[in-house]
Amino acid sequence: MSESAPRVLLIEDEDQIRRFVRLALEREGFEVHEAANLERGLIEAGTRRPDLVVLDLGLPDGNGLDLIRDLRTWSDVPVLVLSARTTEQDKVGALDAGADDYLVKPFSAVELVARVRAHLRRRSSVVTDGSTIIEFSDVRIDLARRTVERAGQALHLTPNEYRLLTHITGHPHCVLTHRQILTAVWGSSHSEDSHYLRVYMLQLRKKIEVDSSRPRHLITETGVGYRFVP
Repeated sequence: MSESAPRVLLIEDEDQIRRFVRLALEREGFEVHEAANLERGLIEAGTRRPDLVVLDLGLPDGNGLDLIRDLRTWSDVPVLVLSARTTEQDKVGALDAGADDYLVKPFSAVELVARVRAHLRRRSSVVTDGSTIIEFSDVRIDLARRTVERAGQALHLTPNEYRLLTHITGHPHCVLTHRQILTAVWGSSHSEDSHYLRVYMLQLRKKIEVDSSRPRHLITETGVGYRFVP
């Protein structure tokens, strides 16, 4: 294994799933380390310093949410949750705890690898780029100048629209919950005002998307929040 291979920590107690995930990632050139419980997972996270964590929520010695909360006190490593729990409440709980993404079991190796690669690309760009320019499709955001252009023409955004756009585009491929976005853009006193978000997202899509009724970049995660796809 190359020393430059991205390191993935897999925390999963089911042997078959752990083997499936490990083989799928190793075939794509990732260096995979494993843990079968919460305690060992935290130890491995501290010693291996992985580039990404793949985590099952239902661990034999505790809840994976507790691991995420502990991890977030000292690391911003991307966390991709794997879980058989399918309710919106479970997804929102994991994302609000600090997870970056949520993949429901059963899942395909192709989708797993695609999600892992997307989060590693985002982490790499944050670490190495430091750019104040965000570009996707024909849209260009200049964070330093606080301007937004589409096809070379200046877009007029309200202050709230600008804050919403820059917040969600600053977390590409991550699912952001309604609460996370509302708190970041409008403040903690508005964390339950999801109607704010629906209205402003509709307005923003009309300005940003080619077809606001079929958005390609500002994607709805039903009942959970939104995801930005560059």
